Amino acid sequence: MITKLIFVCTENTYQSPIAETIFKNINRDLDLLVCSRGLVVLFPEPVNPKAETVLATHGMLIENYTTKQFRKEEVDEETLILTMTIAQKRRLATDFFINDNAYTIKEFAGEHGDVTDPYGQNTPAYEACFSELFTLMHKVIYRLLYGHVPEESSDLDSNGTSEPTVQ
Repeated sequence: MITKLIFVCTENTYQSPIAETIFKNINRDLDLLVCSRGLVVLFPEPVNPKAETVLATHGMLIENYTTKQFRKEEVDEETLILTMTIAQKRRLATDFFINDNAYTIKEFAGEHGDVTDPYGQNTPAYEACFSELFTLMHKVIYRLLYGHVPEESSDLDSNGTSEPTVQ
């Protein structure tokens, strides 16, 4: 049984905090401890201002946020780890010897590839990353609730909620 969910990106300044914030804002049914961490956090930093702006545009606040380094000590057999990229997932295996319950977010959501990285780009690129993560979060929640990813986007209603389709 999963009791903790950790979103992981490289620096913990935009992708994983966006994922964490979206999950916390749309999850209504799962009782999980949810956080985000970075694989390379040299010192505490605030969230990227463009990420904060995009979240606020969608009514999602991220207040008093500071980056945090991923630590193996935070992980147990009831922890699910979702990375933004395949390389980050590999790094969990090589640097932290974590293979169980570690997936890329797209892999867990039944997709392939990496989450779009808006680093160094303009605000619309961060908006695109938000949109991608927003869609993925619904699939993640659906899988956690029902044990599988939705077979079609129609399995998610027009609000993006994860109600199963009645057959």
